[in-house]
Amino acid sequence: MAGGGGFPSRGVWRRPALRWVDVLVAAALIALLYGLLRLAPGLNAPFLPNQAPGTVSTDPANLPYYAVRSLLRMFAALVASVLFTFVYATAAARVRRLEKVLLPVLDILQSVPVLAFLSVTVTAFINLFPGSALGLECASIFAVFTAMAWNMTFAFYASLMSQPRELDEASRVMRLTKWQRFWRLDVPSGMIPLVWNGMMSFGGAWFFLAASESISVLGHHYALPGMGSYAAAAIAAGNLGQVGIAIAVMVVMVIGVNVLFWRPLVAWSERFRVEESEAAERPRSSVLDLLRRSSVPALLGRPLRPVGAALDRGTRVFGLAEHPLARPAARERTGDVFFAGAVAALVVYGAWQALDYVHSTIGLGEFGHALWLGAVTFARVLVLLAVATVVWVPIGVWIGMNPKVTRYAQPVVQVLASFPANFVFPFATAFFVAAGISLNFGAVLLMALGAQWYILFNVIAGASAVPSDLREAMTGFGVTGRLRWRAFILPAIFPYYVTGGITAAGGAWNASIVAEVVDYGSHHLAATGLGAYITDATGSGDFPKILVGITVMSLYVVALNRLFWRRLYRLAETRYAI
Repeated sequence: MAGGGGFPSRGVWRRPALRWVDVLVAAALIALLYGLLRLAPGLNAPFLPNQAPGTVSTDPANLPYYAVRSLLRMFAALVASVLFTFVYATAAARVRRLEKVLLPVLDILQSVPVLAFLSVTVTAFINLFPGSALGLECASIFAVFTAMAWNMTFAFYASLMSQPRELDEASRVMRLTKWQRFWRLDVPSGMIPLVWNGMMSFGGAWFFLAASESISVLGHHYALPGMGSYAAAAIAAGNLGQVGIAIAVMVVMVIGVNVLFWRPLVAWSERFRVEESEAAERPRSSVLDLLRRSSVPALLGRPLRPVGAALDRGTRVFGLAEHPLARPAARERTGDVFFAGAVAALVVYGAWQALDYVHSTIGLGEFGHALWLGAVTFARVLVLLAVATVVWVPIGVWIGMNPKVTRYAQPVVQVLASFPANFVFPFATAFFVAAGISLNFGAVLLMALGAQWYILFNVIAGASAVPSDLREAMTGFGVTGRLRWRAFILPAIFPYYVTGGITAAGGAWNASIVAEVVDYGSHHLAATGLGAYITDATGSGDFPKILVGITVMSLYVVALNRLFWRRLYRLAETRYAI
């Protein structure tokens, strides 16, 4: 057996030997599937709205189960947000007539608070799945979805509109179908902004976890097992110890999700970066290195390859990835007129019906009261943006322009941005009560706890993206102090600051819903503002006031975006783009 011409089968027998990496990855996948199967019965449990529990147990022994249920809702909403982003952003970018409608609609949707969606969708989902808790689960997931989807959609749309012309022409020369172009050009070119904005949106959605799991709407209160409902029950009982335990578990969850999911995804997305020189500091992930060393992902993906090839061949009958640029101009103008007229007619009809409904119930004078409350909340938003800018821009620049500091500080910032700030509201409320501070002023601090991180996060990203040769040139020319800030640093980070500012402003408006009305034990604090107005109307099921509040908040947000932030965007693109 030892002699002869050798045994070519030796290599074959060695190859399939299991490695510890493969065993570890396979065990993790099996554990994940087992956990999902164990959770499935609870998602479809019997449910009767009139007998639904209004609270959950605050026994700390239930926290692991609650944590897994909350994570499942968050990731289900993330999957739905990605699918929505792909469809909506692609339609807006590729169909010119739809773009004129879809973008303003998206602008309005991102200004509508989460509670407003809940007031409309909870009853609909419960009726869609009668007798089952799946309806309430879907309503909760949809509420989280509304906190994630809009920012991701804007980011992917921007990447589609800014694709290099050379890549666009290459896709036509290669005669790619629309399906092939989407997966081989559109998704890879938009992967980095999609991942980073997905991470920010996921972090922002934690903020509304309590509102989506402990739902007070239309005079009813429903509670789903989860970290948000646990925190809401502990806050209502005034038990700061249990709130502290919930905060500790949330910190572990947020760090775990960042280490096991977002950091590997960020490091993986770097393969899609298009640049002439390699970055000195690239994101690293031990989890991603582990997956790359394992053969399990390749084995799982192998059966899907024939499916992908069949889709590539089958979609060729729907045409190639060509832009419809050959239509006659006169025909385009005629079609645009009819399309704009049809859309305008629908908008006018919808607005007329809404105004008639409000007029016949509470009267149109309610709009004046809501506009005044909106002005009060708007003042809080402005104060928040001003203070956050002064505090976090210098810190963000310092972190972003020092690679060693960035390596350690960026994960900390991600955790802070992802942590649901309303979990610490009870401690802030106790401080306000003890110090005699009115919530009219304290609401600014509570709103800032959830919104300020967008500015810091984007400024860090902008400072990190400044080319090193520009920094060296400024140092070589001896540009320091105020001149360095005015001529170099502020122009360099301006586009990123605008993105952070518009996101922080939108987050502040949404945060006003939970920051202007705070309950802790026997204490009930309410501020004067539009957020408190919408919260009270949603809890009592007052549909006319809900409609008025949503309309006024949408008007403020859209007007602020159109008159201020969009102009700053154009300024950033034309004057301060590197």
